[in-house]
Amino acid sequence: MTDYYTTTVVQPAIPATDITPLERLLLSHIFHAQPDGDALYFYADEGPADTVWLDRGPVEAALAQSKSIESTAVNAELELDCSDDSCWQSIFQDIVRRSNTLRYITAVSAFTCSKMLPHGFGGMAVVITASDVMDKTTGDIIEDFLNEAVPDWKDQSPKSCALPR
Repeated sequence: MTDYYTTTVVQPAIPATDITPLERLLLSHIFHAQPDGDALYFYADEGPADTVWLDRGPVEAALAQSKSIESTAVNAELELDCSDDSCWQSIFQDIVRRSNTLRYITAVSAFTCSKMLPHGFGGMAVVITASDVMDKTTGDIIEDFLNEAVPDWKDQSPKSCALPR
């Protein structure tokens, strides 16, 4: 069986005062959260968590402390399916929107796997601003390069060789 990893770093470190208690609780279960002075550095050594399990008490306490702040994390219904990256990206975007110091947050991921499979390697870069979330994988970048350098490359490429995603 092949193991897939998506090691990820989020930069810059997020000022602790910019994060609501609920956002901090959720993000620290999706990523590892390490103190960095008065900020938190978020990273994932195997990949951001797809599913988050939380005890009710800490969630209720964090929700009560966060209700007066506009945040994706504060909803009438709480669903923690983080298999889609937009879960954590939306939370970071809310932090940027409210912050007086952050203009953007970036996330850089490396895709690796335990076997040398062509689709198991690559990476992704994400830029999160108050108004947009942009991302590109290494496969997207290779496709951009090929479109520029070899315009008819799609007609010549073997069907069995997919670009990394």
